Amino acid sequence: MPFRASFDCLWCGKAWRAANESDLTGWASLCGDCLERAQDNSFLRYRLRAALRERSGGVATAIPEGPPPPAPAAPTVDDDWYLRRGRYARGQARDLAWHMELDAATAWLDAQPLEGVIVELEAGTGWWSPLLAGKGELSLYDARPEPLERARERLVAHHLRAHIHVRDPWAEPDRQVDGLFCARWLGRLGDERLEGFLALVHRWLRPGGRFAFIDALPDPESGAVDGTAPGPSVPAVPELGEALLRAGFTDTAVTTTQRFFVMGTAVRPD
Repeated sequence: MPFRASFDCLWCGKAWRAANESDLTGWASLCGDCLERAQDNSFLRYRLRAALRERSGGVATAIPEGPPPPAPAAPTVDDDWYLRRGRYARGQARDLAWHMELDAATAWLDAQPLEGVIVELEAGTGWWSPLLAGKGELSLYDARPEPLERARERLVAHHLRAHIHVRDPWAEPDRQVDGLFCARWLGRLGDERLEGFLALVHRWLRPGGRFAFIDALPDPESGAVDGTAPGPSVPAVPELGEALLRAGFTDTAVTTTQRFFVMGTAVRPD
């Protein structure tokens, strides 16, 4: 799909102008509002993924045919953090930087070789769950039942399935799996509990299994505009890598976007 500086949104028909040639709206031919809803709609999500590939020089594939999925329920507070809505909105220009980095984190996770049986701990409203469910057989857990209902709706909207259950993230594994993912969780633990959680992840994984995570970097604009603190942040990148090695992982790789996100992956050795 070619870049278009101005266009009518393919989904809602709104006239739109892209900010610059790195603006994903111009590559996807979707307005900013529809692009923000990409995680909740299979057509919009497909356009986003194709736009990411095209912007990076890849080849976009054809748009799938078929009716759009059913409309999901209104976003919850967890979604507002990702979407920069409500208390987290900081204006179009500053929110654009956030969304570009969220796009980069999404592309990073999409490229991870997660497959087979996958567990997502502390999944919340399932922001990342459709992407994971497209990679393998997903079991989606959270300690709170309410956000899991939103996660269920999100998966239904994408015509995907997962095993969804209320579960304490610290509960001992009931089996070994091929992959484990968590988002916005490591930063809540602090240094002392981080070591214990990484040891738990190690026990979850089969030999050769892969752990992946996405979390928030410490940045004032990651929190709410009313001054609410974004919560504990993850350790610095070198310390995270060292913690993964101490927990017995190999092939560790930790990277960040410019301001807002840290992503990491590691493998339990054979």
